[in-house]
Amino acid sequence: MRILFIGDIVGRPGRAIIIDKLMEIRKERGIDFVIANGENASGGTGIVALNAETLFDAGVDFFTSGNHIFQNKEYEGLFESYPQIIRPANYPDSVPGKGFYSIGKPPITIINLIGRTFMEPSDCPFKKVDQILSEISSECRIIVVDFHAEATSEKAAMGWYLNGRVSAVIGTHTHIQTADEKILSEGTAYITDVGMAGPSESVIGVDKKAIIRRFLTGLPIRFTVAKGPAILNAVIFDVDEKTGKASSIERISITRKTSSGFSE
Repeated sequence: MRILFIGDIVGRPGRAIIIDKLMEIRKERGIDFVIANGENASGGTGIVALNAETLFDAGVDFFTSGNHIFQNKEYEGLFESYPQIIRPANYPDSVPGKGFYSIGKPPITIINLIGRTFMEPSDCPFKKVDQILSEISSECRIIVVDFHAEATSEKAAMGWYLNGRVSAVIGTHTHIQTADEKILSEGTAYITDVGMAGPSESVIGVDKKAIIRRFLTGLPIRFTVAKGPAILNAVIFDVDEKTGKASSIERISITRKTSSGFSE
């Protein structure tokens, strides 16, 4: 099975490049299943149902998320309506939504975790993933983990911790694509951060002038999604359906050169 994992979608520029490019990528590269992190897809914080529907129509099959998913008031109804949108599993059980889900034939289990280093408090992602792996059906051999974390060391540790137990550990959150994609020794595909789908002339998707002003002054500044051309960062990895082992992983980065005034 060939899986495409798209980095954090940021605002309208991120949605626009997916609408423009995803079906073409699916056809040209023989993609069987598409996962995208959607926590910043609507105005830079959260994802609303309308945008989720648009992205499903554009070719996304499943959404993971992260710490920003709850910053949009629609999140509770979103989780109820769309089981194929999940939140980090190591939030407390009382939090709306699910942290993992199995879908399709052969089944693909997607697990969403959030890191604790330089992040808001959460339950231990290592212990939580152990619990999840003990609960899922033995028929679920293809298992993809989105580890939404800040620290590269925490992500690398998770990759090695799950080596051979899951098909892929894909890092998200920093919006900067790393160049360390690899197949670990026991057949787990890994990358520290897959990057983003969002405005390329920005600071991790946000208007660069606002971010520079914040660094210069130290004052709080409202973050707005940048305008301009967009970039789509993703990885493609192949998984053996019988063993769940990954055999290859490839980084891709595609630019949408026209700006068209896309923002938010």
